[in-house]
Amino acid sequence: MLTEAMTALAAAGGTAVVQAAGTDVWTGFRQQVAMWFGRGNAQRESAELERLDQTAAALRTAGAEQVERVRIRQEATWEAWFISLLESLNDEQREQAATELRALLTQYAPQGGASAGQGGIAASGDVIARAEQGSIAANMLYGGASVGTPTKPDPSQG
Repeated sequence: MLTEAMTALAAAGGTAVVQAAGTDVWTGFRQQVAMWFGRGNAQRESAELERLDQTAAALRTAGAEQVERVRIRQEATWEAWFISLLESLNDEQREQAATELRALLTQYAPQGGASAGQGGIAASGDVIARAEQGSIAANMLYGGASVGTPTKPDPSQG
């Protein structure tokens, strides 16, 4: 059984595979991940390249209504494959593989950028909120807001 840190590393690996698919870094990242899994075995590396290509194709061809489900499934699948490989190694090999995987993930991690959770919007840079024609603009809004003619105060309120 893996330590919590190793399991988190495997989860990060699964997420990184899915996030990199279809981006500018995919080709290099894909090759490095296949080499990491191959551990010097050319046949295994080739099989991993094929599996990575299948992941990229699944993400690319997913319909708008399916894309989130496909992403989650692919992340979980890759996490399981990372866990499986790490569990198959002895302690010394596992530590070496973990160090290599951390370096790989750091090398290909998005630089700068912004991220947001589901339903959120992320921006990297300035954000300008502008209201026009009686609308409301806000970067953060706590509580309610309404647009319209305000009610007249009661005469007793001054």
